[in-house]
Amino acid sequence: MTTVVAGILERDGTILICQRRADQPHALKWEFPGGKVEAGETPAEALARELREELGIDSGAAIEITRYEYSYPGKAAILLVFFRVADWRGEIANQIFESIVWETPEKLREYDFLEGDRPLLDSWSEIMAPANVTNATVQ
Repeated sequence: MTTVVAGILERDGTILICQRRADQPHALKWEFPGGKVEAGETPAEALARELREELGIDSGAAIEITRYEYSYPGKAAILLVFFRVADWRGEIANQIFESIVWETPEKLREYDFLEGDRPLLDSWSEIMAPANVTNATVQ
């Protein structure tokens, strides 16, 4: 099963979201930065690599907040692993996206997100509660 990681980057009460380019699969859909775990990588290592490639930053410790399987129509199931990323080094720079936006959690559902991200958005208040993210720090 393919594993895909995504980072929830927080700054001043907002969350970073990214819009795919028109020439990519799922054109112009919104997502959290991240991507596929490559052979020999842990999910945390894949997230760090993806954040360097996509945003030009070096992430600090990431905390896994949830994971679940999702199947897009006609495709094999994937495992989605979401991490909370509270700190990073460097200035965020859009390397590959159509656009990036810092948005408040309350407005995230107004964006046309990838279908695989919707279960996270549907349970945002429970998943992002501080008590639920302190149990699994990943280096």
